This record gives sequence, structure tokens and C-alpha cells, in this order.
Amino acid sequence: MSTATTPTIPEPSVTGRLPALDALRAIGAVAVVGHHVGFQTAVTMNTTWGGWLARLDVGVAIFFVLSGFLLFRPWALAVATGRPRPRTERYFWRRALRIVPAYWLAVVVCFVVLPGNHPVSAGDWLRHLTFTQIYGPGQLRYGLSQTWSLATEVVFYLLLPLLAVLAVGRTWRPVRTVLLASSGALLTLAWVAMMGAGWLDNALHTMWFPSYAAWFGAGMALAAAHVALRTGTAPAAFRVLDDLASAPLACWGAALAVMAIATTPIAGPRDLTGPTAVEFGTKLTLYLVIAALITIPVAFGGQTRAKEVFSSGSARWMGLVSYGLFLWHPLVIELIYLLDDRPLFTGGFLDIFALTMVFGLAYAAVSYYGVERPLQTLGTQRRRRPAGRGPAAGSPAAPATAPDVAAPA
Repeated sequence: MSTATTPTIPEPSVTGRLPALDALRAIGAVAVVGHHVGFQTAVTMNTTWGGWLARLDVGVAIFFVLSGFLLFRPWALAVATGRPRPRTERYFWRRALRIVPAYWLAVVVCFVVLPGNHPVSAGDWLRHLTFTQIYGPGQLRYGLSQTWSLATEVVFYLLLPLLAVLAVGRTWRPVRTVLLASSGALLTLAWVAMMGAGWLDNALHTMWFPSYAAWFGAGMALAAAHVALRTGTAPAAFRVLDDLASAPLACWGAALAVMAIATTPIAGPRDLTGPTAVEFGTKLTLYLVIAALITIPVAFGGQTRAKEVFSSGSARWMGLVSYGLFLWHPLVIELIYLLDDRPLFTGGFLDIFALTMVFGLAYAAVSYYGVERPLQTLGTQRRRRPAGRGPAAGSPAAPATAPDVAAPA
């Protein structure tokens, strides 16, 4: 364990937000859009370069690694700096406000608007409104197929307070925390091994949380290393992350090279055929490397030109509405084909992708400004000040707790 020194990379505040990370959400969301459009137009299956579109579901790996990093960081930061730990009830309240209202709206619209979902059973409503649609075969409905990853992420949200306590402990020991956070890979390894033994379904159980514990754990481990570096408590080995971040083009070039490997059959089929356990495990590993190589230059190191671009107003706006783009783009794709009476697996990739992005961003903007941001603001204000009881005149404002760096606004 290292003793406290000055941070290796000076920052305005060790507890400050990392605005450049907002843009990574946008990259993940756009990648998922490209993946779905490629499948819908059959370009994924019928062209040589379709393998790149098939592997754009790497955007999910980016989402999961980011979630592990951003949500675990406040716990690690609290112990490392001697601050109060995040309150569990406040954490759950903010997570619920962040994801549930917009998600429920998307579920209602898809069930009401899309003919393929009619009739909607009580079971469909119950499963989708409670994020349990992934625990039985064939339960994902039209316009909502992408929500399997959201249901998986909700499990991580629920487990995180316990995982954080286990990983951080009572005293700040960064090496131990990194190792414990990384142990999620052991759960994923055991889960994939059970698939190989035939104990688990290679189609159904690839959507469950244990399959992706390694991705969430990697994000948590990076968060612990980041806090250690910024508080001067990191061993010398951790500084390789800052060194890598100083060469973003090299990291992203390496990510592209790993992506090229993933486009081959080694990572499994391009269509909906279930992968073998070896193919699935290989894909998980390659995607984890890609997500880490994309994230490190944006999260670590000093200020670079790449971080300036990622922190620009347009990039951060895309990050703000990226959740809405993720939620609404499958509905947009369905409506394009429905209104134009297009058969499935037809159409040009570029025009369908452009239409999906334009209308998907429009839906996302309405969702963010009309639902997500107002409810988050209202909910936060009500939690801070009970109705009808404002602060007394001249009294100081209550001190803010550590910032919720996972919230995009």
C-alpha cells in the first residue's frame, strides 16, 4: 500500500466530474444503432464488411465498463479521501430517476404503437416494466429487443452497494480494491464454463448478469486505479494507465486492431444463432479489451487534445441524449419499415442508418428535455427539501455530498 503524496496528474478537483466520459456514451449508443441497422438491412450477413457491423454491439461493452467506472468511483473516492460514503437510498433514488421514467415511456409507446406487439399480455407488461424480460426465452418484444442489456445493467445497479463495500473495505488499499473488483472475471469465467458443460442455455443465459460481470468489474477496477492515481496513493505500476492515456491514437489504433480480430468467426456467428461457449468467451474477452482501450485515454492522464474534443459542447450533448437514442432507435427502425411497407432484410444501410439517427436523436431530445431532465431535477429538489419547508432566511445551504458522476446532467 502506498502512502499519500501529491496526485500524479494535477486536476482542478479530485472529486470533480470527468466530462469527456459523457461522449463515450454517445459512441456506444451510435455503435449499437449501426449494429441494429446492419442486421435489419441484412448487410451484416450478406457482405464481407458486414462483420464490422455485426461487432458494433461492442457498444454494450463500453456501456458496462463505463457504468462500473462511474458508479463505483464515488465509493472508492469516499474511502480514499476520508469523506462520507454515498448513501445507498440516495444512490438508488438517483438511479431510478435516471433510467426508469424514460424506459417506462418507451415500453408503453412500443406496446401501443407497434402492431407486432398486439395483443399485449399482462405478463408482457409485468416483465418489461420490472426489467425481467430476459429471464425466459422469447420474451423480448418488438422495438424493445435492446432492453436486454438494460435489464442486465439493473442487476449491477442493485448489487453495487454490496459490491462496493466488499471491494473497498474499511481502509483504502488500492491494490486490494483493484484485485477484488477484477474478480468479476472469475464469475464470468465460471458462467461460460457452465455453458460449455451444457448446464446453461447458450442463447438465454448469455443475457444474464454473470456473463458480463467481467465488464462491470473491469470498470470498477479502472475506477479504483483512477482514484489511487488522483489521490497519490497508487503504486508505481498503476501509472501505466496515465502513460497509455498520453497516447490516445495508439490506444484507439490498438482497439481497432482487436476489433478486426473480433470481426472474424472466432467471435461467433453474425446472425442470431447462439454462439458456442468458446466463441462467446472469446467475444467477451475481445470486447473487454476494446472497451478498456477506448476508455483509458478519456478517463486517465492529463488534458489532451482528444479530451478537449470529447468535452466539447456537441459531444457532451450527444452524451446527454445517448440514453434516449439507445431507448428509441429500435422503434424508429420498426416505424421506417412499417410506414414504408418495406420487407425485412431489405434497404440500403446508409439511408436507413441516416434516417434512424435523425429521428432517433429527435425522439431522444424530446425524451431528455421532456421527461428525463425535469424528473431528475424535480426528484432531486424534493429529496433535498421537503415540500413546504424551505431553509430559514439567512441559513447556510446544506453541504453537497460527492457528485453523482454517473448522471449525465
